[in-house]
Amino acid sequence: MSNGRLAAGEDLTAKEAGLSLLLEIGTEEIPARFLPFAINMLRDDAISIFNEHSIGFSDVRTYATPRRLVLLIKGMPAMQRDRVKEVFGPPRRAAFDEDGNPTRAAIGFANSQGVEVSDLVIKHRDRGEYIVAVVRQKGVAVRDLLPEILRKVILSLRFPKSMRWGEGSIRFVRPIRWMLALFDGETIPFEIDGIKSGNVTRGHRFLSPGSFIIKEISSYINLLENNYVIVDQDERRDMIIEGITRLASSSGGRVLKDEELLDTVTHLVEYPMPVLCEFSTDYLNLPKELLTTVMKGHQKYFAIEDEDGRLKNYFIVISNTREENSAVIRAGAERVIKARFEDARFYYEEDLKRPLDARIEDLKRVTFHERLGTLYDKTERVVRLASYLSERLTPDKRGRIERAAWLCKTDLITGVVTEFPELQGLMGKYYAMHDGEDRSVAEAIMEQYLPRHSGDRLPETDEGAILSISDRMDNIAAFFSLSLTPTGSEDPFALRRQALAVIAILMERGYNISLNDLVGKATGVLYDAIPSLPGNSMLNKEIADFFLQRLEPFLSSEGHDTDIIQSVLHLADSVPLIEIKERIHAIKRFTDDAGYSGFLLAMKRINNIIPDIEIPALNKDLLFERQERILYSDAMNIRPLISRMLRERGFYEALMLLQTLTGPVNDFFDGVLVMDKRDEIRLNRLALLKEIWTMSLSVADFSKLSGKG
Repeated sequence: MSNGRLAAGEDLTAKEAGLSLLLEIGTEEIPARFLPFAINMLRDDAISIFNEHSIGFSDVRTYATPRRLVLLIKGMPAMQRDRVKEVFGPPRRAAFDEDGNPTRAAIGFANSQGVEVSDLVIKHRDRGEYIVAVVRQKGVAVRDLLPEILRKVILSLRFPKSMRWGEGSIRFVRPIRWMLALFDGETIPFEIDGIKSGNVTRGHRFLSPGSFIIKEISSYINLLENNYVIVDQDERRDMIIEGITRLASSSGGRVLKDEELLDTVTHLVEYPMPVLCEFSTDYLNLPKELLTTVMKGHQKYFAIEDEDGRLKNYFIVISNTREENSAVIRAGAERVIKARFEDARFYYEEDLKRPLDARIEDLKRVTFHERLGTLYDKTERVVRLASYLSERLTPDKRGRIERAAWLCKTDLITGVVTEFPELQGLMGKYYAMHDGEDRSVAEAIMEQYLPRHSGDRLPETDEGAILSISDRMDNIAAFFSLSLTPTGSEDPFALRRQALAVIAILMERGYNISLNDLVGKATGVLYDAIPSLPGNSMLNKEIADFFLQRLEPFLSSEGHDTDIIQSVLHLADSVPLIEIKERIHAIKRFTDDAGYSGFLLAMKRINNIIPDIEIPALNKDLLFERQERILYSDAMNIRPLISRMLRERGFYEALMLLQTLTGPVNDFFDGVLVMDKRDEIRLNRLALLKEIWTMSLSVADFSKLSGKG
């Protein structure tokens, strides 16, 4: 159920608060995947358009079924609010002469806006003064405005796919067959493409196909229900949940939880009626995921499992009919699922006759991309990259990782995965286990695709994690090399999602490798394998920057402060990502230290004065003043200690060491004239400060941090 709110400044009287508007757009069946989007779009567009016309309301609700989109607004006034509009005219210098008399430009503008010249005012805009007409518009009856407003609401709706039909000129998600429009019980007349609005709606296409009149808006939902249409999608969802829970319990099991399937079936039917069905226990010998994919993907059936998670030989279909038709629905569904399971069993048993390693050569006949070679070519690159990463990160698992990499794409050419692509990786795991492969190899074949989407689980094994990184890094390097990069909202190869997955895995596993090393190896393997690819000297930087653009929002989503994140981003391509998170935690802890604010001020004094240009190297023999000699000595003493702490990932300790420079830095600025008239002295003092700033940058960029309020 979708709710709007009272428009700003609206004061409804008791009489006005009772006025309601009902708009129903009747259509041919709208695909279920479009309806959640349509519900929100209809609500948002309606709120925007009514506010634009200064018409208040107290509540906005939008509903949808496969055959209708519904807008119900309550608490509307009878009259539009009075409005004041400011219209800018010509510049003041063109509107009035030197004596302040109005010119023809001012007089013409005032006449065009229906105001007196004396009523014009002067306002500033765009660095100048302009004359402005303040136009007061009296509100009119809302009823008179609604025909055009409702047309505007309907025509504002945009869908991922739309169509034209007949001789009409408009585009809509599906052909519009009728429009119902009532305001306070009276029909609002308007027309779109020859379709006239009225007070008539239609019931369920098969159970109550006739038309009937809606006389009162308050009776609309109940009358539809009496004609086998549950218009409220939340009510349909609740009915489905109650029904499938009850039927699953009667079979001694529970419904396999699937929110995506629940959303789909909610928007597939107007009158949901769950029906319990059964299939032969013989099919339970097939992989559980294969059976549930057949039930969900092709038939939109709910699977049932026992308390231990084992599949039972029952399923539930959500029909769009009355309960007395359940027997017919059950017979049809059981007949269909048997045929589908037979197909699945045939593919599965055929696949088992040939081991995965016998399919490696077959990958040479499958194109990965016309400019990037075959799946076999891609596999070779993934093997090389995975071998390198395992040698660096988990050398004891290198053999298993290389084996998994060789087999990782072979299930793509099996019968089951060809028929059910969503089972890629998972079927590879089953087949690998059947072939007697090491269990970690089988798991890695499945885990290469994790995470499949935002919020999905990450690989749980090193074998799977390294294979997942290798596969995605090859994809990113390959498509970037061809300049097939994401643009705006377009990302056809899902490279943004793949980059986020690599970041998440590197963070989770704590792998000791930098983005620069990872990107450099991926592009190196790619160009070694395909030397004909177009050269790009900036490719590695472009890919690294692409990752860094994903890293900041990734860290923000974990609740870290923006300024702290930005203070370490300059290091994110050159140090392991796990270190970035550890530095963030250390800086956060440091900001609570009593000396933090004073230290930050001292560091910003340095950053504010050092130049961006190249300056001569520091010459300690030119340090004459006591304060600059002390600062130099203290800085040089802690520099090797900070380097060691960074190597040992003692980031908080490194920050505390840097903090010891607060006093010497302040003494330096208080006792030494940095901008000495002598060039060599001035540049040497700036070089000293630059040395300190450069040393501090190895820990964090303190110019990005804010003081404690």
